[in-house]
Amino acid sequence: MLEGKVAIVTGAGRGIGRGEALLLAREGAKVVVNDVGGGFDGAGQHHGPADEVVKEIREMGGEAVPSYESVVDFQAAKRIIETAIENFGKLDILVNNAGILRDKMVFNMTEEEWDSVINVHLKGTFNCTRHACAYWRQQHKAGAPVAGRIINTVSDAGLLYNPGQSNYGAAKAGIAAFTIIVAKEMARYNVTSNAVVPIARTRLTTDATPSLAPLMSTPEEMKEKFGFDILAPENIAPLVVYLASDDAADITGKVIRLVGGTMWVLDSWRSVQKVSKNERWIPQELGVKLKEMIKKMPEPETLEGIFRDLGF
Repeated sequence: MLEGKVAIVTGAGRGIGRGEALLLAREGAKVVVNDVGGGFDGAGQHHGPADEVVKEIREMGGEAVPSYESVVDFQAAKRIIETAIENFGKLDILVNNAGILRDKMVFNMTEEEWDSVINVHLKGTFNCTRHACAYWRQQHKAGAPVAGRIINTVSDAGLLYNPGQSNYGAAKAGIAAFTIIVAKEMARYNVTSNAVVPIARTRLTTDATPSLAPLMSTPEEMKEKFGFDILAPENIAPLVVYLASDDAADITGKVIRLVGGTMWVLDSWRSVQKVSKNERWIPQELGVKLKEMIKKMPEPETLEGIFRDLGF
């Protein structure tokens, strides 16, 4: 599906990003494998993870180069984009996947724990997207054909509001909004912007979030119950590949959850109840109407409900 395309995947050394990079390559894309090689909390740096994925791609007959730059740094993010252009002549696909976790209840969270998570997820997504979009806009203005694809990674921690993850959840909800706004801004340049919402067994859902570990189960347990491992991180890659393809040129501004073989299209904030009057409200009267409307609202979706629906 992606023959002749050039892709960047951030956080591609392990987990979901690794699966995305490998399938993009199998479908014909040349891939920049970006990963600083740190822990799930962002600590440390090691070239091994990116180098290993590049080796896997080359051994299957694909083309790939490593990038060890941090998405947090604005100029380093520009160098990630330039790595694709310098090595492969262009850029078609940007997959913003890099992420870390520093979970704490809000009353215990430090400024550094807040900043580090916001910087990797929200700022990192902006940094790479900004430089990629500047490149595509320049190409479009020069009359070159453009079919840019931005695929961001968000989480139900932000969309369903998981306690203990105010930093991570705020960043991921912000990325969802950012995705939709960028879709509107870049439509005139033939660039789409979408987001995927994965639920999978990764370091962020096992090592970093012990409360989720019982739900993750082992691959063997998953295969016995569902016929295949529905929590394997590689399950997310087919959606990313499709959104990166020419066939998805008419899909933009969407947020899509994928768990194993089940896919949801999500909707953004929307009005569900309304009441009006032709004069300024009195606070007590307003309160009565507000409570009436809240009682009529549907029950919110929950992560536990999703797992129940899937048969956990």
